[in-house]
Amino acid sequence: MITSTKNQKTKNLSALIKKGKARNEKGLFVVEGIKMFEEAPPSRIKDIYVSESFFNNYADKGRITSLNYEILKDEVFNYVSDTKTPQGVMCLVDQYNYTFEEIVNVENPLLVLADDIKDPGNLGTIIRTAEGAGVNGIIISRQSVDIYNPKTIRSTMGSIYRMPFVYVEDLSQAILKLKELNITTYAAYLNNSNDYCEKNYKEGTAFVIGNESHGVSKEHIAIIDEMIKIPMFGEVESLNAAVACSILMYEAARQRRGSGPGVDK
Repeated sequence: MITSTKNQKTKNLSALIKKGKARNEKGLFVVEGIKMFEEAPPSRIKDIYVSESFFNNYADKGRITSLNYEILKDEVFNYVSDTKTPQGVMCLVDQYNYTFEEIVNVENPLLVLADDIKDPGNLGTIIRTAEGAGVNGIIISRQSVDIYNPKTIRSTMGSIYRMPFVYVEDLSQAILKLKELNITTYAAYLNNSNDYCEKNYKEGTAFVIGNESHGVSKEHIAIIDEMIKIPMFGEVESLNAAVACSILMYEAARQRRGSGPGVDK
């Protein structure tokens, strides 16, 4: 049992939680909470850390003891935890290594491109909603938030294990490659745009979602195929990035099911 916050394993765990560089060097990320622990693929779990009280009360101890695990005194676990109300379990999981080709080379792909998304909650919510909407993968600009940020991970609610994603150094080049593959790119953009419901998303489709403050970059606007907008009422000028992305993804999902009211041109 680990009883000190100065224990080397405790320090290593804390570094993985707080520092992206440490996560990338080890090729690991940290998930915390019962749901995230129970949904984690056992083959990808490297280590499990549990509080003393959690271990004593958790019914399925076999799921813990069948893998590498450490018990931490409650106060040590609470010290390391990234949450205000720790649930008593976290584990180290192997990072994923999808390729761009794996994500785009599917029939009639439905994709999301994250253009400089900075808020971890937004990226995590996009990933979670993307799984629900049947999206095939997420392409993320290198300037966006780290997908393995603990806040991002929590916001995915387990979808991190199932939604393919890839970071790209140059999102412009990624957009051009999609053009070559006859995948139409759409940007949520207010100027000179058509209502998002007026477009056909049944074939290869990619939605580009821009930065929370500045939107889609002008560099990318210049090469994106179609500009679309979500109509607004009242004095609201724009929606949260994750909310806007969710609306677009589910319109594409509705069209692809061939059901529900609306325009499918």
